[in-house]
Amino acid sequence: MTQQPPVIEIRDLHKAYGALEVLKGVSITANRGDVVSLIGSSGSGKSTLLRCANLLEDSQQGDVLFKGESVHWRGSGSHRRPGDAKQVLRIRTNLSMVFQQFNLWSHMTILQNVMEAPVTVLGRDRAEVEPRARDYLAKVGIGDKADAWPAQLSGGQQQRAAIARALCMEPEALLFDEPTSALDPELEQEVVKVIKDLAAEGRTMILVTHDMRLAADLSDTVVFLHQGRIIEEGPPDRIFGAPETERLRQFLSATQAA
Repeated sequence: MTQQPPVIEIRDLHKAYGALEVLKGVSITANRGDVVSLIGSSGSGKSTLLRCANLLEDSQQGDVLFKGESVHWRGSGSHRRPGDAKQVLRIRTNLSMVFQQFNLWSHMTILQNVMEAPVTVLGRDRAEVEPRARDYLAKVGIGDKADAWPAQLSGGQQQRAAIARALCMEPEALLFDEPTSALDPELEQEVVKVIKDLAAEGRTMILVTHDMRLAADLSDTVVFLHQGRIIEEGPPDRIFGAPETERLRQFLSATQAA
C-alpha cells in the first residue's frame, strides 16, 4: 500500500521581518489525522509558522508542501513570493484557519458568515451550501444562533461560529491560532470541547496554543519553539512528562505557576 504524503510539510523554513529573524530553519510534518500542537513563549514564532503554512505570510527560504505538492516560488530572499496564484488559492481553501479574534463579519448573520466562503471562493450554490452550514452550526452547538448577529453572541459562541465557518470549506486540515486565548475560562471550555470532538473524528490539525492541558490531551506531536527554532518535539507524554532541555523545563514550570 502506497503511503500518503503528509497533508502539511514544512522543511527548513526561514522567515524574517527586516533584520528580525522570526523562524530560523523550522521543519514540521502533519500526516492525515495528526494533531500537532505548537507551544512556546510569546514571540517564539508559533503563529508566524502557522501563517507561513497557510501562505498568509511569505518566507525567505525553505519549502512548504501540501499533500506532497511543493509551493512554487518566484524570486529569492526578501523578494521571494508564491509564483502560482491558482496554487495558493487551492492550498488556502484546503487549510482553513481559525484565528484568536474570531474575525466574523459584523454585517452578516452567523449563517451568512458560515456560508460566505464556500459561495464566493468555491463558487458553490447557496441552496447546496445552506443545509451543510446549518449542520456545522449544530455540530459546534450553536444551531439555534443561525439568524443571530455576531454582536449578539458570547465570545465562546463567536469562536464556535468561526470553527463552523472553517469546517464549511470542508478542508483537508484545520489551523488554529490561539483559539481560546481571547476567552474567559468558562467560555474557553465550550471551544475546547469542540476542538476535542474534531480531533476524535480524526481531523488533521495544527494548533498554536497556550493551554498545556489541551496540548497534552489532544496532540499526537507537541513542538516546542524558542526564539524561532524547534528545541524539542515528541509525543505529549514525553514533552510534558520528561522534558530533555532546561529551556523546556523552565517554560513548563512558568506555565504551571501562571
